[in-house]
Amino acid sequence: MLESSACAKIILCGEHAVVYGQPAIALPVHSLRAHATAAPAAALTITLADMGETLTAASDSPLLRLAEEVCTALAVPLPALAITVRSAIPIASGLGSGAAIATALARLLCAAAGRAPEPDLINSPVYRSEAYYHGTPSGIDNTVIVYEQPVYFVRGQPLQRLSLPAGPVAARLIVADTGVVAPTHLSVGDVRRLYEAHPAQLQPVLAAIGDLSRQMRDSLAALALEPMGALLTRNHALLQQLTVSSPALDALVAAALAAGAYGAKLSGGGRGGNMIALVDAAAVDTVTAALRAAGAVRTFAFSLTGNVS
Repeated sequence: MLESSACAKIILCGEHAVVYGQPAIALPVHSLRAHATAAPAAALTITLADMGETLTAASDSPLLRLAEEVCTALAVPLPALAITVRSAIPIASGLGSGAAIATALARLLCAAAGRAPEPDLINSPVYRSEAYYHGTPSGIDNTVIVYEQPVYFVRGQPLQRLSLPAGPVAARLIVADTGVVAPTHLSVGDVRRLYEAHPAQLQPVLAAIGDLSRQMRDSLAALALEPMGALLTRNHALLQQLTVSSPALDALVAAALAAGAYGAKLSGGGRGGNMIALVDAAAVDTVTAALRAAGAVRTFAFSLTGNVS
């Protein structure tokens, strides 16, 4: 049986501003994944197990279009396979579930063709599948998930992969889910309308977020935890000005800071979904308990170097 997988992602800083040419930093979450498996069949089908939906060659679906595009790039016909996709990544929570599902599918099609899943080959098809759902995606989700590396991303510029210090790291990122489903394309569209109505007011906010991402790149390379935390918290305040936070997200950020986090912010589209808190490894349990008490429905922590804590 053929199988493949793709990781989730978390945006460390720069969301929303990245759509307007500012930099953003995103990290892969290796422990949280979408999986695709396949068995021989009479014709291609793609079953989305978590949604109870099966796509056929006649379906009008971005995943079918992705399959066609990947197979065209590989110079092979659509395979006669029954593909099943499952994901442990919550939908509409800022963790890149759509890009992970698309990437797992693209990797499986490469395996079926006897080819390595070259990131440069599958990145553009995955991006175009994202565009169906998000309208004008930044490109950061597909990039960090396809390459499975931390990235410093500026739309339209060459990808910069970030190197983090090897070995144990005495810090963790806690991801806390509000439980509120908030599709990214809605908040992206709202920010677009706000920007078009008030460009003079919004441009300095977007530029400030970009400056924070540049500073974060340097702090992350040195794992300077206190400066990183301060940048996260400042980024959250700027995202509040873009109207993409929510009372639930603000409550979680406040709870994390009160419990001793270095910094905290919403992550992703906002209005719901997830927030992140940077904490010392020894403080994970304390901050996690505070987040649960403040309303988080799910939490997990991971090392900045990708090791699960």
